[in-house]
Amino acid sequence: MAGAAGVAGLLALAAGTLCLTSGCSSIGYLSQSVAGHLSVLNSARPVADWLNEPTTAEPVKAKLALTQRIRDFAVSELHLPDNRSYRSYADLHRTAAVWNVAAAPELSLKLQTWCYPVVGCVGYRGYYDEGAANAEGEALRAQGLEVTVYPVPAYSTLGKMEWLGGDPLLNTFIQWHEAELARLIFHELAHQVAYAEGDTAFNESFATAVERLGGDRWLDAHGSDAMRAQVRQVEQRRQGFRQLTQATRAALDALYRSELDESTKRERKAQLMAQMRADHARLKAEAWNGYAGYDAFFSNANNASLSMQGAYLDGVPAFVALFEREGRDFPRFYAAVQRLAALPRAERDAALHNLSPAAEAATSRPLGH
Repeated sequence: MAGAAGVAGLLALAAGTLCLTSGCSSIGYLSQSVAGHLSVLNSARPVADWLNEPTTAEPVKAKLALTQRIRDFAVSELHLPDNRSYRSYADLHRTAAVWNVAAAPELSLKLQTWCYPVVGCVGYRGYYDEGAANAEGEALRAQGLEVTVYPVPAYSTLGKMEWLGGDPLLNTFIQWHEAELARLIFHELAHQVAYAEGDTAFNESFATAVERLGGDRWLDAHGSDAMRAQVRQVEQRRQGFRQLTQATRAALDALYRSELDESTKRERKAQLMAQMRADHARLKAEAWNGYAGYDAFFSNANNASLSMQGAYLDGVPAFVALFEREGRDFPRFYAAVQRLAALPRAERDAALHNLSPAAEAATSRPLGH
């Protein structure tokens, strides 16, 4: 993901104007972003060095060698940037690259945003220290907002930090199984292809679409029967998760936009959240054979976490449709996405809406149906 902390290099360029535009209180956040990212870069060494180092554990060597094959595939087959990103590796000795904080009102799915010169407005804040992220979360809760604080395994600096070595591979995701590792690398590289300032949903949905399309191609070229079976199982669970959370978000959005009084909205919101958790429990028991990987999400789900999850998924069908329209040709697809990114927000949203399968079905439906 292109997290707020992940654009630390761009934030550094903005330091001189923050006191003029956002108040000097933003400098503290900016400082930890820049220092945190530079610490990550300073921990990174070329993959070749790790492979030649006798003390590097053999499982890590195997994964690093795999990442370089994935990285080459990203260039040759997906036409993603051929640069220094993911050619180095850093062991951060922690479980996440950053911890993101997102917040939303009690009766709205509209995320709190933070705005900076150069990078625009984003719907979350990234911290390199978990304690600092939790403190920010508590401060936002004290304002009456619903908050989610969640670990992020990787982020993108949008290709702007190549002069410092690019974005490194990290211990926070290097041990993932092959298909997921490939998807993550494709996702992060996609952020270097197209970026719409201040439009989290556009940026993340595009990267997620590239992740899925590229992941399918990697699986076709390199997947074993066992890997394909594993991916099918993961995708089955993901699809159930997407359908359930999308339906809940749609119901909540309709509720929040309604003319009902706030007391009634709170009551119906509680019913919708309880129904979502009950549906998850049923999915877990019946379709997922007890898989517990989504337990934490549903236990802590609120407006903020549901909104962030939607940013990654809701626009994906439109981007996949655009890929098909461009003849499944990645360079043409990227060029079309870059044109969309350059449009004013309202025009971009309208274009994506018209690309979505639901919109296409509605326009092609016979009158009277």
